[in-house]
Amino acid sequence: MLVLLPPSEGKASSGRGAPLKPESLSLPGLAAAREAVLGELVDLCAGDEEKAREVLGLSEGLRGEVAKNAALRTAGTRPAGEIYTGVLYDALGLASLDAAAKRRAARSLLVFSGLWGAVRVTDRIPSYRCSMGVKLPGLGALGAHWRGPMAEVLPEAAGTGLVLDLRSAAYAAAWKPKGEVAGRTATVRVLHAPTRKVVSHFNKATKGRMVRSLLAAGIAPAGPGELVEALRELGYEVEAEAPAKAGQAWALDVLVTEVH
Repeated sequence: MLVLLPPSEGKASSGRGAPLKPESLSLPGLAAAREAVLGELVDLCAGDEEKAREVLGLSEGLRGEVAKNAALRTAGTRPAGEIYTGVLYDALGLASLDAAAKRRAARSLLVFSGLWGAVRVTDRIPSYRCSMGVKLPGLGALGAHWRGPMAEVLPEAAGTGLVLDLRSAAYAAAWKPKGEVAGRTATVRVLHAPTRKVVSHFNKATKGRMVRSLLAAGIAPAGPGELVEALRELGYEVEAEAPAKAGQAWALDVLVTEVH
């Protein structure tokens, strides 16, 4: 099972560990694309601060993020699973999983990123600010920058099992499963059961809890159909729609009654 996650906008501070070692990151096929983004981002943020803020879409209150990006090559690092914070990651609670579930998380979770492309939760990275929606002056839109490298690398990373796609739209645009991989991919919406409306905050929390449930139970569904059965056994109310034709992903709706 491969679980595709969005990053969090908010991030923990960089650690006191050794500086970034790009060659140590998972998915080495993304190395050249990563270096291109990293190089331009560091140069941008080490130069004109106002221009960097404009490009990155940062408010006055986030001015400090520019200096943080300028120091990415020398800043300390922490596992990505500790860097990413926010509602989804709080609900996922990686730190409180038992040892076996943590090993499953290391194998199955892949976090998408405007800067790194995608990383495992065990990859050591510094804290940064660079969303997939950014358009760098030299490279252009990051979503477009990542499509080619992702298309080369991600099908192999997906292996032969289920791909559970929990990414937001901006990050989903960087890689869209195709062909046979798409047929074993499941996307998820979280809906308010009484109204059938998509929820926002509870969407992230529910997705985090859902992944935690699967990891803690040691369940690795082989495909979307098995995923639906597993989630229902774990207590989730799920409606599923199989693809109308080959090469399309399954669409799953998880229904919740609480919205907060």
